[in-house]
Amino acid sequence: MRDFHPDHINPSSVVVASSDALDPVEAVRETVAQIDPAGTCFVLALVPNRMGLGPLAGALEDALDGVPVFGCTTAGQITSEGYESDALLLMAFRKENFRCSSVLIEPLKPLAIAPIVEQVGKTNSQFPHTAGWSRLALVFADGLAKQEDLLASVLETALEDVPVFGGSAGDGLNFGQTFVLHNGRFQSNAALVLLIETNMSFLGLSFDHFTPTGTQLVVTAANTEERIVYEINGAPAAQEYARLVGCEVEDLSRQVFAENPLLVCHKMQHYVRAISHATEDHALSFMAAIDDGLIMMLGRGKEILHTLEAELDVTGGSGKPVDFVLGFDCVLRKLEAEEKQLGRQVSDIFRKNRVFGFNTYGEQHCGLHMNHTFVGVAFFENEEKRLY
Repeated sequence: MRDFHPDHINPSSVVVASSDALDPVEAVRETVAQIDPAGTCFVLALVPNRMGLGPLAGALEDALDGVPVFGCTTAGQITSEGYESDALLLMAFRKENFRCSSVLIEPLKPLAIAPIVEQVGKTNSQFPHTAGWSRLALVFADGLAKQEDLLASVLETALEDVPVFGGSAGDGLNFGQTFVLHNGRFQSNAALVLLIETNMSFLGLSFDHFTPTGTQLVVTAANTEERIVYEINGAPAAQEYARLVGCEVEDLSRQVFAENPLLVCHKMQHYVRAISHATEDHALSFMAAIDDGLIMMLGRGKEILHTLEAELDVTGGSGKPVDFVLGFDCVLRKLEAEEKQLGRQVSDIFRKNRVFGFNTYGEQHCGLHMNHTFVGVAFFENEEKRLY
């Protein structure tokens, strides 16, 4: 069981608890001991890939006395200690500040647009508005179903003026199987949408630490459904990418991909299309949508700590400090920080800014699915105005 870092004040609107216990029943016992079910609207459970999901779901249901529990498996957690890999993290959202309704989209692949629009739109219209409260949506999608690009776009349309933030469920760095939690069951090939009302002000965050180099490239052969690029500029994809970044094909690694991402331009902004790995036949497997003829640009990193500090330095409309930030942080950012031996510094920044959440296989914001990005929602107490 964890206590908050002594230098920082606990959030007022959520209770955050985590445990390193290997046994799911023990981990639930330690975390739920810090939560008051009677005062809780819902609990968000962010789960390490090593934990037994069946026993965990049962233990949560038994311990939380009917409080709805939602969540997903993760590629790492952001707890009161910052970056972690094997902690069960529970976030209990207080009734006095939050109301929620949920939608489970299953199956996620193949994605059926019309039923999703109808299902989400109906849930939104039937979720009563509370006077003076604002609304947002959170999405947690199976990160290996490879449907987040279309799903993010569909949700943006279906929910109209409701801002949508989210992250793709992870599985460490195994890329094995990922799950979302809804109604006491962990399910793959599914997405969870939470409609949330709050009396708090909130501010959407989305940033990376890359700039375009000016080196353009074109996808000339690809499998769009599986996000695999076979050719870039008419050459085998891995060979051409290695040439552009200045290394040998055999030297391509997660670190090389993390430090030299490919960027796409949308509405004058650049977004990362991350590479997960190179295949044996010199193709490149991507973590977001690609297509034949897609023009991309090689990116180069800026200083990650400075960018993180600057982007998380936010206040509410009347200058009040953040109560907490719900963060969806790409696993590639964590990997890069750890390989540069910056993990502790990043964790310190997260603690200082009350960031809690998880490492994702992809991030969603403003109808877009992206990679190597931090997406978050900063919540502020007693503000009159919603910001996003």
